[in-house]
Amino acid sequence: MSFEKLKVIAPILKALTNQGYTQPTPVQEQSIPVILQQRDLFGCAQTGTGKTAAFAIPVLQLLYQQKQTVKHTASIKALVLTPTRELAIQIQESFEAYGKNTGLNQVVIFGGVSQWSQVNALKKGVDILVATPGRLLDLIEQKIVNISNINLLVLDEADRMLDMGFVHDVKKIIARTPKQKQTLFFSATMAPAIRKLANSLLIDPVMVEVTPVATTAETIEQRVCFVDKKDKPALLLHMMTKTAIPMALVFTRTKHGADRVAKELNRSGVRAEAIHGNKSQQARQKALHQFRSKQIKVLVATDIAARGIDIDELSHVINYELPNVPETYVHRIGRTGRAGASGIALSFCDREEKLYLRDIQKLISRAIPVEEEHPFRDAAFQNASRQPSRKNYVGGTQANRFSRANKRRPSYNKAVQ
Repeated sequence: MSFEKLKVIAPILKALTNQGYTQPTPVQEQSIPVILQQRDLFGCAQTGTGKTAAFAIPVLQLLYQQKQTVKHTASIKALVLTPTRELAIQIQESFEAYGKNTGLNQVVIFGGVSQWSQVNALKKGVDILVATPGRLLDLIEQKIVNISNINLLVLDEADRMLDMGFVHDVKKIIARTPKQKQTLFFSATMAPAIRKLANSLLIDPVMVEVTPVATTAETIEQRVCFVDKKDKPALLLHMMTKTAIPMALVFTRTKHGADRVAKELNRSGVRAEAIHGNKSQQARQKALHQFRSKQIKVLVATDIAARGIDIDELSHVINYELPNVPETYVHRIGRTGRAGASGIALSFCDREEKLYLRDIQKLISRAIPVEEEHPFRDAAFQNASRQPSRKNYVGGTQANRFSRANKRRPSYNKAVQ
């Protein structure tokens, strides 16, 4: 299957070709024709499957075709709601890249920064508005934004919006939109609360589900390291200095934990930055840029701050602390092994996290193999857990195996993210 066979129009095809995108991912292959038919859609897709392009490409096409036949107005025609600033920026950049030959304008608005520049951009006219709920509702109430005439509504990462407590803001925003519109609803999970929200918004929707709920990508190699809590800093430093890991996204459960881990790494000579909700938008974007450009080796993140992070060819994700919500594990490790590439997910597990590990393995329906030969192994805890094991992976002469995710990446046509 190609984008041409999906009847993507020439201006968008040209932009995709210029970026080297030739083959749609499964979620794109299934979603694009449905959206072009102007049907409502409920998409359940695992992170890293290319769902941003699955809605961005057909939304751009529908608006472009409408622009050719209907008198163009300055009103907002499509609204994309998303939970975090990083994801909002990423989505706007995708619309800009795929739509650069269409003449359509995209604006992104989010909280945590002054609204001045965002308001000025809105005043120049906007076709596609990408927004986080809080800032959008604020600007609507100030009568700066009017969404009463939109044709398309996209709710991306709907499950995360509910997790973050945005459901009331989302409902207030939807109440300001017209009843007659096309709605696209994307979520990584199918929890009852998600189904209830989707049922209240969608009219005769087409269901697109490209992977089973709560599964992890087959391209991600998963391992667990049993370690005493006090030895976690030393184990992380060992991995980042004594093995061939080129760069790693490291997860903690708390903002304070992220700051502490980054500080400890920097003190030991490993360049690292932390991103979380207390960081300014400028600081977060700077840290992301430094990580993407390999100016720093480690990016330490909390779950909410990391949502939407898309790092090309990220080979390693490290769970410094296991999440207390098992679905979060799937989202975390989905930062690697994206669009067919291989990746490695390593999880540190101390005795207090035993139940978290059990719940994760129950969710993904598999036991995560154990790394035995790292130098900070909690042998008694590991033996009590009776996990499958794998020797000589972290330490000793096999340290270079950490880099194999980069060396053995399969060849594939680059898929749109």
